[in-house]
Amino acid sequence: MTSTDSAQQPAKAPAKDPWDLPDVSGMVVGVLGGTGPQGKGLAYRLARAGQKVIIGSRAAERAQAAAEEIGYGVEGFDNAETARRSDIVIVAVPWEGHGKTLESLREELAGKLVVDCVNPLGFDKQGAYALKPEEGSAAQQAAVLLPDSRVTAAFHHLSAVLLQDPETAEIDTDVMVLGDKRADTDLVQALAGRMPGMRGVYAGRLRNAHQVEALVANLISVNRRYKAHAGLRITDV
Repeated sequence: MTSTDSAQQPAKAPAKDPWDLPDVSGMVVGVLGGTGPQGKGLAYRLARAGQKVIIGSRAAERAQAAAEEIGYGVEGFDNAETARRSDIVIVAVPWEGHGKTLESLREELAGKLVVDCVNPLGFDKQGAYALKPEEGSAAQQAAVLLPDSRVTAAFHHLSAVLLQDPETAEIDTDVMVLGDKRADTDLVQALAGRMPGMRGVYAGRLRNAHQVEALVANLISVNRRYKAHAGLRITDV
């Protein structure tokens, strides 16, 4: 290659700053399973931060009652209407109903950014232990059942007790975010960052969701031994 040829090569674009995240403040967030502890806590924390939030339940009346209890402009509808009205949909339903719920909402969730935070766990006399779904993880099951949605995984390791506690101004934790498209994981990271004390950290592709979901069993053991509400911090980033 001559010096002339070299001079004509286009300059390489600088690497994108991983902390340059989009503005999600105007997006509507729906929470499926918004009447359960985790879903209700996420709805409360996001709404308190100024996000427009809708919570869903199988029964619209239950969702409306929970929304009134949360306040901050949160609205409640049945799951299908919540999915239709939302830009980002957080799945916080019990693992036992995960597959059936998502399968029934395939049409309403088409084109939506779906954030799965479900942890497949079992419990026995020795405590909590991780289950491994046939698809590999809850998030991967969601991706199979929702082929027309953009599925990500996040918010697995948050204490429902702290999320719902009005006396807790900030929650000192990182949120591990997984997904196959950077534009989608950037949005979820930005959403996590709306909640004081939290930071969204990219943690790999969706195929790596199982170990993130499974880690909750370890955190439950930590919490029981030390009477705590443990979270995670990723160092050196």
